[in-house]
Amino acid sequence: MPPLTLQSSVLLSSGHTLPLLGFGVYQNRTECYSACLAALKTGYRHIDCAQIYLNEAEVGRAVRDSGIRREEIFVTSKIVSKNHGYESTLKGVEESLERMGLDYIDLFLIHDPLSGSRKRIETYRALVEKVQEGKLRSIGVSNFGVKHLQELLAQHFPIPPAVNQIEIHPFCQLVDITTYCRENNIVIQAYCPLTRSLHFTHPLLQRLSHHSRSTPSVTPAQILLRWSLQKGFVPLPKSTSPSRIAENADLYGWELSEEEMTELDGLDESQVERMIPVEVGKKKGEKKAGGEKWKRGGSVSWGGSVVDWREGDGL
Repeated sequence: MPPLTLQSSVLLSSGHTLPLLGFGVYQNRTECYSACLAALKTGYRHIDCAQIYLNEAEVGRAVRDSGIRREEIFVTSKIVSKNHGYESTLKGVEESLERMGLDYIDLFLIHDPLSGSRKRIETYRALVEKVQEGKLRSIGVSNFGVKHLQELLAQHFPIPPAVNQIEIHPFCQLVDITTYCRENNIVIQAYCPLTRSLHFTHPLLQRLSHHSRSTPSVTPAQILLRWSLQKGFVPLPKSTSPSRIAENADLYGWELSEEEMTELDGLDESQVERMIPVEVGKKKGEKKAGGEKWKRGGSVSWGGSVVDWREGDGL
């Protein structure tokens, strides 16, 4: 395997290439435009957004104003469960294109599986049509467990999902899902690769940051991102600070040793058995009988809680 660089990419099942390091814009509305420009100036060529982030227009404007050729920038968006369905997805893709001011979107994902089996399939069918129309280049899913991926692949769509975007970092490795994805040529995009900054003071990260035999003096954030890259994932760090944006891209010319990677692998907490309440089919503030179901932890992280999407009716 050649040394990783900021220009490294992975070939998707769609035939298109995905830059290995992405830039996330979740919860960034007021500074999204300037942050994207800073990321593109630093050398990022992959921006991840979503309809529900309410910043597609800012992302598109930054892409257009960057001075970089459109075909050199990989843009992702997503459609959330409340908008799933065949007709609503066809309309939603067109609305995303209009907001972004782009002729096509490189990757479009089903944001979550919470709309249920029928709507998941309808939504994916609409995305396939949009690829065939040339409006989308690649398609995939996000927050899908093994059950949902199996369901989708069983439909034998002419265009299989190229990506599954899930929370991945040393403390949340979701090995069952990542293994299934690798076996089925589905690339893993890793959101929250920096653990929401919750683990920066962990003793192992501190030791590797300052006393590693194989790395220069680096930050815990850089250790986490380098781990993700060496595992073959596509991390999506986010920041509004130009200096942090640059720091998060300074991941090359050094690597974690096999021993250090093994130590980091040992931090996984995603298979811890715990029961977590999950709202199913219930809008915010609405009281609905049977709206809350209990799930066993250890499958997919959603909103900071590890949730097993594989259990329960309607999922």
